[in-house]
Amino acid sequence: MIQSINKPSVFCYGEVLWDIFPEGARAGGAPFNVAYNLMRMGVDAHMISRIGEDKLGADLMNQVADWNISTQDSQIDPNYPTGTVIAHIDEHNEAHYDIIQPVAWDFIEFRNDYIEKVGKAEAFVFGSLITRNEVSRNTLFQLLEIAKFKVFDVNIRPPFFSVPVIKDLLAKADLVKMNKAELRLILDYVGKEYVTEDDGIRFIQDTFNVKEVLVSKGSKGAVYYNGGVHFEAPAVPVTIQDTVGSGDAFLAGFLSKRIMGANPQDIMAQATALGAFITAREGACPSYTLADFKSFCVQHQVAAGNVLTNNI
Repeated sequence: MIQSINKPSVFCYGEVLWDIFPEGARAGGAPFNVAYNLMRMGVDAHMISRIGEDKLGADLMNQVADWNISTQDSQIDPNYPTGTVIAHIDEHNEAHYDIIQPVAWDFIEFRNDYIEKVGKAEAFVFGSLITRNEVSRNTLFQLLEIAKFKVFDVNIRPPFFSVPVIKDLLAKADLVKMNKAELRLILDYVGKEYVTEDDGIRFIQDTFNVKEVLVSKGSKGAVYYNGGVHFEAPAVPVTIQDTVGSGDAFLAGFLSKRIMGANPQDIMAQATALGAFITAREGACPSYTLADFKSFCVQHQVAAGNVLTNNI
């Protein structure tokens, strides 16, 4: 694949898998969903993962390649199968997952060619699920020593997490993205009583020396803390098709503006808009173009002026 030297690059690390829904299988995994939407936003997105030497793996790599996401940094495992997740959608359109283990993405190995690639990328995105096995966890911590802008998408999936590892990842991150429920969970893990959203976020900033914190709040919009300043954005109202991947799209919308040096108002406007855009469609990786997304923004009157700026 020929890559444009003009595009900013982002590496996403972690699970690539098949989400098995009642109506069929869809390519997924939180870091992959981020990569997919980054690519749609014009970013040179790369995925570091591992798939099985099986038909599911071959089909998955073909799908990823068809979407113009580089597969050259992912690995083939001769011993473990390609990852699968059995997904169930409840009456509130919320997804629940049975994440199969062990699978190939539990065994991602460190490669020397990652050093230069990850080191040069504008951002490196990772989550907590990938740390459930020590092989992929150790590789992640090696990559965190190389990456220049580390983005921790918390993405807690019980029982596949460890409080000490969550704390270590928070301490390594430059930007932490979470939802409101994960904010409360993290505060509970560190023994901090939840008082207010502002108090909780600032506690995380101070405790783990994290400059940037991004919290998605569904219909309540989102908030972005950067040092001593924070920015709020309202949600874009849409008819919900399903919520699968909406948080991943939100992060991709944020990062694709953030790495281009846009102002926080425009960054947050795009983040909430892309999250809503995906929520209004079926699946985490629906087919769309940048022009489709821009039309959506015009239709819903999404603009930087809709974002409130708060200077503390």
